[in-house]
Amino acid sequence: MERKNQYVLITGATSGIGYELAKEFAKNGYDLVIVARNHEALKNKAEEFKTFGINVIPISKNLFLQDEVYSLYSELKLNGISPEILVNDAGQGVYGKFQDTDIHREINIVNLNIISVILLTKLFLKDRLAKGSGKILNLASIASKAPGPWHSVYHGTKAFVLSWSEAIREELKDSGISVTALLPGPTDTDFFNKAGMNRSKILEDRENLGNPQDVAIDGYNALMKGEDKVISGFKNKLTVAMTNLATDDMAAHRMGEMQKPSTEK
Repeated sequence: MERKNQYVLITGATSGIGYELAKEFAKNGYDLVIVARNHEALKNKAEEFKTFGINVIPISKNLFLQDEVYSLYSELKLNGISPEILVNDAGQGVYGKFQDTDIHREINIVNLNIISVILLTKLFLKDRLAKGSGKILNLASIASKAPGPWHSVYHGTKAFVLSWSEAIREELKDSGISVTALLPGPTDTDFFNKAGMNRSKILEDRENLGNPQDVAIDGYNALMKGEDKVISGFKNKLTVAMTNLATDDMAAHRMGEMQKPSTEK
């Protein structure tokens, strides 16, 4: 393994797709700045990643809060670290009909899935534009391609992430900085548990869930090639193709049928 002597900043790096992405970068010789809320999980994962012979800086931050996003970048500046690559992985959802769900939880999700992402990206770009190099990987989702009854706020946030990623990619095309969106489908992580989504029909057959390691490899390869986006998994490519052919009403109905509680008639 060749040491790259370049830092990758990864949010949500202690579990799921974020963890697998961090491992992929570590295996390929990149130093890591890993960000999550749980101190103990960060410490454990940092020790694991160091076995690849790289530097790892664990930073505990609550990215639901704007001030903590700013303080994250301030800490990097104080330590003279300018990440070459930014991976915006951290994200959550909340399950249920919008009329019934907790608005405070949903505002937190908008803060995490959108506000923290655009803040981190803005700070990253201010740092990297003068250097003329950098890469950004934003976790979108195939949820970005269709309205999502029973998971409406999450789908809306991911639609934003995809549209915004495509827009800033075009703005940055002559800057030396690339922007790539990763669109996984339902993946075998703790996401559904955190979202309170375990009763959804989409989880009736967990064997159909994607492998987070496969998703991470797809994202890593697309980022390194400078691709605009990648849909991870053949089945998910088919799902998006079908969604593209449907009207919004049809797509919303189909997604609602897939995501409603398994006991719902």
